[in-house]
Amino acid sequence: MSSNWENDLIIQRLREYLKIPSVHPDIDYEECVEFIKKQAAELELPVKVYEFVAKKPIVVVTWKGLEPELPTIMLNSHMDVVPVNEEQWTYPPFEAHVTEDGWLYARGTQDMKAQGMAYLEAIRNLKKAGTRLKRTVHVTFVPDEEIGGESGMGAFVKTKEFKKLNVGFELDEGGPSPKPNAVHAFNGERTLRHLKITCKGTPGHGALSSQMGTAGDKIANVLNKFVKFRETEGRKFKSIYMLGDLITMNLTKLEGGTQINVMPDQLSAYFDIRIAPSVDHVQFEKMIESWCTEVGDGVTCEYLQKNPPVPNTNTDNLTFYNALVKATNDMGIELQCIVCPGTTDARFVRSQNIPAISLTPFTDTPTLLHANDERIHVDVYKRGIELTEKILIAVANV
Repeated sequence: MSSNWENDLIIQRLREYLKIPSVHPDIDYEECVEFIKKQAAELELPVKVYEFVAKKPIVVVTWKGLEPELPTIMLNSHMDVVPVNEEQWTYPPFEAHVTEDGWLYARGTQDMKAQGMAYLEAIRNLKKAGTRLKRTVHVTFVPDEEIGGESGMGAFVKTKEFKKLNVGFELDEGGPSPKPNAVHAFNGERTLRHLKITCKGTPGHGALSSQMGTAGDKIANVLNKFVKFRETEGRKFKSIYMLGDLITMNLTKLEGGTQINVMPDQLSAYFDIRIAPSVDHVQFEKMIESWCTEVGDGVTCEYLQKNPPVPNTNTDNLTFYNALVKATNDMGIELQCIVCPGTTDARFVRSQNIPAISLTPFTDTPTLLHANDERIHVDVYKRGIELTEKILIAVANV
């Protein structure tokens, strides 16, 4: 690490968090929990740790507002990160190396440990300045977002402990913006469906040519229907920022067969499907079912994951959102509100009829979520802390 950053406490705190290898699979979250508890102690803020699912802790740091009876603000981040291929990284992904020119390389710099720390650093600065906010602020650190979040925020929102937080507005992750003066705000997200289609047919010798209705014939027909639909949606695609308005269905796995000269009795195809909020989900499911029926007997579809559709947060006349827009604009940053192309923990909060916006306060950054050499520049990180301060003052004083 460059000596330029060794005495920078803001960067050193972030590096300490990034060095914790809370990477899937089989994460031990204890080190993350202890780190966050230490930060809360330094900030003289109360902290609670819940465990509604074994070994899946949820940490809540609370900054009490001047009017604690008002609905509160929740700032959410997740502690887990996705796996890495260390050989393809310029620097070790859990070393949190800072280069001479200020780039901090580590898994979690974008997704999303840096954002969780930016929340705490913003509160640190506001408290140091003697600032008091009208509404109570809860900073939450949850597990397992990267594997669906059901044991994290998904479990938390169903509890009486969550209800007691009296959340009126939530901020979650949005992803860094490659633009220098713009950030993305997600007010909704596509619905995730993981689908397995299995085609059963008559087995036989691989040399036969006249036999019809094999598992191979059927799986080929199924794939053809998916490909045609993907081509139709693909023609609508203009930029990654409008992905949230499209349906994507990607073949991710093929399964079946015993050996190359034996026609199998069944073959399966797996698809990752994301459905835009504007789509009629019931009609979409019926379309998939009709494809299977058209292919013939012995074709079944099974949803391995079937998230329910969650309505978008309506930003029309939403005072929290208006405050958010003003805070970003006051810093010369444009807020671009779109539908998230992926999934975040915000959907669980929205399912409780709580408005939620997913926004990451980091600009001018290459999008490297889940990628090799994930990184953030220290100046961008510090500017993100400043933006978080402005946003927090705005929404907590609504």
